[in-house]
Amino acid sequence: MLATYLIGLREGLEATLVVSILIAFLVKSERTDKLKLVWIGVAAAVAVSVLFGWLLNYTETTLLQDFKQQELFEAITSIAAVCFVTWMIFWMRRAARGIAGELRNKLQDALAVGSLAVGFMAFLAVVREGLETSLIFYAAVRGANLDGGPLFALLGGVATAIAIGYLMYATAVRINLTVFFKWTGVLLILVAAGIFKYGVHSLQEATILPGGNEIAYHAASWLDPSTWYATLLAGMFNITAEPTVLEVVAWFAYAVPVLVLFLWPVRKPAPAPTPAAQS
Repeated sequence: MLATYLIGLREGLEATLVVSILIAFLVKSERTDKLKLVWIGVAAAVAVSVLFGWLLNYTETTLLQDFKQQELFEAITSIAAVCFVTWMIFWMRRAARGIAGELRNKLQDALAVGSLAVGFMAFLAVVREGLETSLIFYAAVRGANLDGGPLFALLGGVATAIAIGYLMYATAVRINLTVFFKWTGVLLILVAAGIFKYGVHSLQEATILPGGNEIAYHAASWLDPSTWYATLLAGMFNITAEPTVLEVVAWFAYAVPVLVLFLWPVRKPAPAPTPAAQS
């Protein structure tokens, strides 16, 4: 539940920030008549995202009856989710500072094109986050005991993100988004490492990768699945008591280099020299 709450919070806040920038620009430009088009685009994006999540579940549970096919499908969706998470956190780190200006320019161009372009732009801005959320959520809850908790946690994360976005838009509340995205990015990398580990496990179950019976370690004595901390580690980062050797290798092979690259300081471009300095 903590993992899916984090996914909802992170993805939800990105979508909320995008929508709030679009709304603020329309209000300041005295084009409030176009706000309904933004909301129509947002609603359509949410509907497509929910449909995509349902389609993923329907494909596995109904269309795929063979065990190996189901495991292969889970592996493909898990690895795809890891790719989306990795791309998303690095993109946000690079584009966070200039995203407001970029969105305003695109919206200005959309207003010049016509009303439908405004709604379509809002749709594109939100549907990307929605599709990512559906895929990552689906991959994160594979193998979990689904009693509705993970879904409620995801919705809770989205609701928290909307509340934060509203407070930032309507009041003087300010949040250090650089710090927020940095540390949620670190946690999401660890979550993605667990999803990648699960993808490798599914490939072993489908007999595509070898080593399904080669257990790396037996830690049930101190990582008892019935304890709260074992449940937390398994639910957040997929750290389990008896993983295979290849699963452990996959977890560290993803987590270590990606964390290093993500936390590596970004060099700021040197300012252009002034005419006096050039002379």
